[in-house]
Amino acid sequence: MGGFQFFGHLTYALIALSFLVKDILWLRVFSVVASASSMVFSYFAPATPMWLVIGWNGVFIAINAVRIAILIRERMRISFSEDEQELYETIFSNMGAVEYMKLIRIAEWKNEGKGEILATEGMHLDSLILIYSGSAEVKSGEKHLALLGDGAFIGEMSFTTDQPASATVATCEPTRLIVWPKEELRRLLQRNPSMRSDLQAVLGTEMAKKLQRR
Repeated sequence: MGGFQFFGHLTYALIALSFLVKDILWLRVFSVVASASSMVFSYFAPATPMWLVIGWNGVFIAINAVRIAILIRERMRISFSEDEQELYETIFSNMGAVEYMKLIRIAEWKNEGKGEILATEGMHLDSLILIYSGSAEVKSGEKHLALLGDGAFIGEMSFTTDQPASATVATCEPTRLIVWPKEELRRLLQRNPSMRSDLQAVLGTEMAKKLQRR
């Protein structure tokens, strides 16, 4: 029995490790290995094999194996444009590739000229905006608050709190934007809780940067 204690410890170590993994593919891989280890332990360690435990772990392995195959197939089909790939690596690297694909597919890329108003103080925004290239000025009344550049979000506080815009934002030069319709984005996040927490982390970092600049 003593030699097979290792598999019992391995089972629970892998389960504990899976709690730290954000990528659902690796979580399922760890679950398969943990179930296999549990089957070995349950067969050899007790005086007689624990067939109930072995049988259910076999079911868990089969379910996870199917889901792993589906996830791998989905990821093999993923392809990003050069701009989308750059955005993934610089802003959304905390997301899985599948989640990022869903997020970017509902976005619209827009080119705006100099002086375009992107948000108006006191007015509700119907979109979450990201500056891909260019710049925009943030003002409250006639007071200059900040200059936003590549990778900066516009409307993240309004999106998070559902409050009107706290400042007016206008482009300072020709600017390329990525725009997410607010309601469509919220529906997507409701269907994907892990994506919601990842996006909240990105927006939280952006809000902290803006507060430091003020």
